[in-house]
Amino acid sequence: MADSPTTGMIGLGNMGGRIARRIRDGGYPIVGYDASPAAVEQSGVVPAASLRELVARCDVVFLSLPDSRVIESVVYGEDGLLASVRAGQVVIDLSTADPGSSARIHGELGSKGVEFIDAGISGGAAAAERGTLVIMAGGSAAPLAALAAVFETFSSAVHHMGEPGSGHTTKVLNNFLNAIALAATAEAMVAGRKAGLDLAQLLDVLNHSTGVNFATLNRFPHVIEGDYLEGGLTNELMAKDLRLYLALLQQLGVTSFTGTACLGAFDLAGALGYGKQISNRVVDAIGDVAGGVRLQGYRRPVDPGGESR
Repeated sequence: MADSPTTGMIGLGNMGGRIARRIRDGGYPIVGYDASPAAVEQSGVVPAASLRELVARCDVVFLSLPDSRVIESVVYGEDGLLASVRAGQVVIDLSTADPGSSARIHGELGSKGVEFIDAGISGGAAAAERGTLVIMAGGSAAPLAALAAVFETFSSAVHHMGEPGSGHTTKVLNNFLNAIALAATAEAMVAGRKAGLDLAQLLDVLNHSTGVNFATLNRFPHVIEGDYLEGGLTNELMAKDLRLYLALLQQLGVTSFTGTACLGAFDLAGALGYGKQISNRVVDAIGDVAGGVRLQGYRRPVDPGGESR
């Protein structure tokens, strides 16, 4: 592989567009393709007219797509990857996808002499902007080592998890815990608001106590100020990831006692019109059914002597 491989990004949405710009700004030639012309324009990378053209121009092809249905259409479609790739190329799927589907794609592309890496990512849009995403990868370790400098343009750590499908398995497990923390914290914050607690003080207590989690540390300090951190994983995509988690556990013979309840929170958000908005808006869905509760801007009254009451 060339010292400075030409890369391509298929899918230039919230995450793909940001990662593509990081790769470009890191000095690597990159072309992009997306079904949405607006996404291509917003990404600021050199556009490819088709999937086939992108594959022909690239040594390394990244995917950043919403789900396995779309990934499979890109791989198996008439002008898709399977029909266009050549031996020696590397395809890296940064999506959150069905691990079983990822393992099958690995075999199909491997028969063409192409390395396929299922590489879940974590950190959200903010980490993508900063170039500090965490990568959890399945497949051969050799391409990860060969492309270490490219990964460094958008990630702070790359973990090789093992055989094909193991990267996306790890990502599904991670996203379940992310969803649980978000939904449970949203529920607790709505309850705290209805109980009349000062929400900033409540978060301070939680963040120095055993209730601390990613949502209390990184999401709700912004949400209570009216900043939902727009641009990240939507409620629809979070629900999709939870369905992947439940399907995975069924395949593994592990009973889920909390997954369906968590899924219910994000399905509620979708039913109430928040589906395409950031998953942090699940707190508004929970607030809606609690009587129209909103968190932002709420503080306990303060008496003239400076003591809250």
